[in-house]
Amino acid sequence: MENLSPNELLAHEKLSFDKFRDEVLNDYRLAFESREASLLGRKEVLTGKAKFGIFGDGKEVPQVALAKFFKPGDFYSGYYRDQTFAFATGVATIEEFFSQLYADPDSNNDPHSSGRQMNSHFATPFINSEGEFLNLADKKNLTAGLAPTAGQMPRALGLAYASKAFREVEELKQFKDLSNNGNEVCFCTIGDASTSEGHFWETVNAAGVLQIPLAIFVWDDGYGISVPKQFQTTKGSISDAIEGFKKKENTNGIDIYKVKGWDYAGMCEVFEAAIQKIRLTHVPALFHVEEVTQPQGHSTSGSHERYKPPERLEWEREWDGIKMMKAWIIDNELSSEEELDDIETKAKEFIRESKISAWEKYNKPVKEQVNKAVDLINELANALPDHEEKLHGLASELSSNREPNRKDVIQILHQSILKAGDDHIVSSLKKYYQELLQENKALYNSHLYHEGPKSPLNVEEVEPVYDEDSPTLNGYEILNKYFDELFSSNPKVLAFGEDVGKIGDVNQGFAGLQYKHGAGRIFDTGIRELTIIGQGIGMAFRGLRPIAEIQYIDYLLYGLQPLSDDLATLQYRTAGRQTAPLIVRSRGHRLEGIWHSGSPMGMIINSLRGLHVCVPRNMVQAAGMYNTLLQGLDPAIVIECLNGYRLKEKLPSNILGYTVPLGVPEVIKEGEHVTIVSYGSTLRIVFDAVQVLDEIGISCEIVDVQTLLPFDIHHKILDSLKKTNRILFVDEDVPAGAAGYMFNKVMEEQGGYKWLDVAPRTVTGEAHRPAYASDGDYFSKPNVEEIIDAVREMMKE
Repeated sequence: MENLSPNELLAHEKLSFDKFRDEVLNDYRLAFESREASLLGRKEVLTGKAKFGIFGDGKEVPQVALAKFFKPGDFYSGYYRDQTFAFATGVATIEEFFSQLYADPDSNNDPHSSGRQMNSHFATPFINSEGEFLNLADKKNLTAGLAPTAGQMPRALGLAYASKAFREVEELKQFKDLSNNGNEVCFCTIGDASTSEGHFWETVNAAGVLQIPLAIFVWDDGYGISVPKQFQTTKGSISDAIEGFKKKENTNGIDIYKVKGWDYAGMCEVFEAAIQKIRLTHVPALFHVEEVTQPQGHSTSGSHERYKPPERLEWEREWDGIKMMKAWIIDNELSSEEELDDIETKAKEFIRESKISAWEKYNKPVKEQVNKAVDLINELANALPDHEEKLHGLASELSSNREPNRKDVIQILHQSILKAGDDHIVSSLKKYYQELLQENKALYNSHLYHEGPKSPLNVEEVEPVYDEDSPTLNGYEILNKYFDELFSSNPKVLAFGEDVGKIGDVNQGFAGLQYKHGAGRIFDTGIRELTIIGQGIGMAFRGLRPIAEIQYIDYLLYGLQPLSDDLATLQYRTAGRQTAPLIVRSRGHRLEGIWHSGSPMGMIINSLRGLHVCVPRNMVQAAGMYNTLLQGLDPAIVIECLNGYRLKEKLPSNILGYTVPLGVPEVIKEGEHVTIVSYGSTLRIVFDAVQVLDEIGISCEIVDVQTLLPFDIHHKILDSLKKTNRILFVDEDVPAGAAGYMFNKVMEEQGGYKWLDVAPRTVTGEAHRPAYASDGDYFSKPNVEEIIDAVREMMKE
């Protein structure tokens, strides 16, 4: 620069000024377009074209400022107020925003959720159709938006922690397509009122302890729906309330910044320096963005005039971010009012055209269905004089619907088929009806699990191999040897949880392995089940294969919300574009006491559809399940038997290579008279009972279901029932828990009722939590005598 001539310096300065000016005007355009999209979006809901709308109006200026510093490789974890951020980063278009609003199920029109989520829930693809992770280090990454308040916080911890792992763990440095030496920042946004949730506080505390590149942006518009922030937050200010977390010299903690949501220049200045510091130092930060407005209120469900006083509404109009940004641009002579008015006029037209285009794309296939259905119904009416009037009436009803949807077509077709009866001439209509059912099933009911080649259901079974000198070990020693081999062969695997690191977990499955494989790969956490799960989800998002341990299955309740609302729904709500193949390791079933012997399997299988639920009866079987899951791309939970760690088992010579197929029960004892179906620790009780029954001439077949999700995909239990004609389900869960689930699967779905000679039975735990000590366990859970008596009763019928 010092060698440039005066004219060259002037030209360079003008070029720099022009670039700056263009950037500012582009940000203003983006902010104005986003506001106009919110205004038109609300109208689309109120006129009935869209179902519900929730928008980011008032948050535009902070988000265009923030987006300037979101770089390729970075990750976003946010919620439904961040439409401007998505537009400004270039990962979403206005037209896609309207396609979301109309719930367009076509992935070409809504590439974020295929119409499955409400508007402003954005998601970029993380995997390709083959299930391979994309080059996440070179693209801007938005994890699928969440509506549950503060639900985006736990996963943000893991997204940021992954950067720390990629920077510090030597074995991970080879994965250049997943990280650029850990330089990625996780941007997490949250509404001010949602900081009252425990998710927020647990995440902030963990981030301060871990020192990870997490940038939290709090949009503070003064309200949580109708409730003002003085009723939400101590001191009425989240940045003041959280002051004790502030990082000081020679301490950990977080940096805290306050900015005004209408101050474009001030936010750009603070964000640029602060995010660069986060990127370099991995010190997390919270940005309290104050004095944000909300021009249209919370959502289309109501008006904020109901609860905001007139003076607040007047203040919001005066301090609106876009209005303030426009004044700043004019005051600093970056543009004229006429030029900005021209930008606004063009923006309004662009938004209107985007809305129209999105509606036409959504409506076109529906109209085509309507036209075909009407033609078929009218043809049918002409061929059936007795039903002609009613069928023509149904066709007219459908054709006159100005804004039909797919449901309307299906319902009219169904009514027409019922009216026409079983006449053979109805076949064309029935065929079209079935075609649409299949089409809609693909649009609305697909991708709960991975549907590509990386599905763990595609993993071939490899049976365990035992040599003549295969040692007999305690169950925990089997797992210890397995995890040792696993960590030696798969660098992407990390394990963590309470007491997992230094002491090798409370049951010694990881004993000595932190010392061997490093504290970056096997490590301890605080007592924070919610963010243990979140940390695992975020790490899995980034292409790692984390094993997150929940010490006892009873404690899973603390982490159930992110498992159910986030992880279990992820592949479904992104139509297979994102996955987080987290494995949750836990232990449960029989031990001692109310909170160490739970078996809440009904809760798990009914709240975690989208995960695989594995219930191994021993530790060799558990190792085979881990192998299967690690070859696939789905999340799962493996629940080991808490009282099985010191039981003796033989160590297979192929402990790292053998696999247990998911959804395939194993007949572990053949019999002739009664089929007994169970899993996990209870199988040992069943075995004891069956030995007694054998002595009195009753031959029982024992079936281990092995996995509850999926469940018996080849109907092996039905095959057993066809032989015995009697069935007993034994389960440690409460009555109608997992036993009720298994009963439904076999009796109804598999048609098992057709093969019964006597009424089927269940033996379950009691409705209360299991009492303490040996007697408490005996009288709270299934016992040998109960099983014997249930079988004998069946044999008497």
